[in-house]
Amino acid sequence: MRKTDKKIDKQICEVLTDVCEAALTKNSGFQWLTHLVNYSSFPRSLKVICIFDTNENLENFKTNNGHLEFNATIQKALAGIGISINNAQISYDTEENCDKANGGKWAARFANITA
Repeated sequence: MRKTDKKIDKQICEVLTDVCEAALTKNSGFQWLTHLVNYSSFPRSLKVICIFDTNENLENFKTNNGHLEFNATIQKALAGIGISINNAQISYDTEENCDKANGGKWAARFANITA
């Protein structure tokens, strides 16, 4: 990773940490979020993955259109540091699904996502 890539990644981490901390108190079942990126095709390769505890909590969140507001919050936060992403670059998953499909190993689960 180049020096400029490291600076951008640090900014992304800081912004997404703020979004995550706010979401923890606002969204029932929300646990954490992360990002994946390939800097050789940045910013279109940037993906943000939001993790909930159970499929039921995630479904309730989506049923109430929480994902639309959360997507907008993520996009606005990233826009504040000059990064534009679309809704397709934000996805949702659950710890329940990772436990069932990957034995709780997130690295294995994320290996299937092309950044």
